[in-house]
Amino acid sequence: MQVKTFTGTTSQDVLAKVKAEMGPEAVILSNRTYRKNGVVFHEITAGIEQHTSAAAGTASGMTDSWGEWHKEWMQIKEQLFALMKPAIQMERLTPRQRIALEYLQREGVSDAVAVDLYRRLLARPGVSVLECLYSMVPVKAWGTTNWDERVHLFTGPFGSGKTTTALRFALALRKSEPEARIVFINADCLRGNGRLILRHWAELSNFAYIEAPDKAAMEHALSASTNARAVFIDTPGFSQNQNLVQWREEMNLADTNIAVHLTLSHYCDPLQTQVFLRRYKCEGRASVVWTKLDEAVSFGALVNVACSSGLPISALSFGAELKESLVPATEPLIWRLIFKRQLPGQAAAGPASS
Repeated sequence: MQVKTFTGTTSQDVLAKVKAEMGPEAVILSNRTYRKNGVVFHEITAGIEQHTSAAAGTASGMTDSWGEWHKEWMQIKEQLFALMKPAIQMERLTPRQRIALEYLQREGVSDAVAVDLYRRLLARPGVSVLECLYSMVPVKAWGTTNWDERVHLFTGPFGSGKTTTALRFALALRKSEPEARIVFINADCLRGNGRLILRHWAELSNFAYIEAPDKAAMEHALSASTNARAVFIDTPGFSQNQNLVQWREEMNLADTNIAVHLTLSHYCDPLQTQVFLRRYKCEGRASVVWTKLDEAVSFGALVNVACSSGLPISALSFGAELKESLVPATEPLIWRLIFKRQLPGQAAAGPASS
């Protein structure tokens, strides 16, 4: 491991030096604050693994090591943000801004996002919190206007609702275009329950249904879907040593003309969510669909994921029914959900205010 100590007058400056010289994979080994000649200094010791072919080890060993290092880094980063919190001078904000920021923190918005929002508010005195949040949380509503790709791939962790989300997208398209030919390609053929649900609803809704567990079957399914108005691909969930990028390459689905929709729910803690964002990293045109919103107790994760991934929110899903349980995402719907805890079906007309 390469180890180096960095010193500066603020913790932010020191962290910037660590990232610039050692990269985002650097691990904080220790940190301390001391005073010299009346000046306060911050000192951080960081390390980074030097991977070589002779000492690479097994893939599983590397994965376990990375998991432990990442967990430790997340814990240290939380401690650093805790040290930075006293530097956030709430009195510099307007009463409305202060109330909104405090509420977001109670809703589970991360310290990193709170600090970023605080800086944006200070940079534009008097600006509304929502105006800043609009630029931090991108939205691209599901629909043919924003998503004109013919092939849509649905991915996400086991139990996140990707199969039902794909069906909801298809039913919404069928409602707007009754004569459209829609094809479902099921690449998640090992899970019996999801497989039966998808086949059943495809038959009821007059969708073509094709199973494609491997590359050859996928190529055949896509060839048979050439004349379809839309193709929806249901992917399998991935274990610790798998990821979406590898799977797409194996299935010859690295085409940039495919739109990818990542389904997430609120059941995971922040560390697990970050793991999922890496495992299901989406290239090209992509979005996040939030599912099972009716079961959530807070909604700060919407903001955290948007800020860390940069992916726009395309749809909001709630309830157990397949019909009338998914709506295209809009800024007013998202901020009513976060600030007023109003599900899309409950929200009254008119913009959220903050």
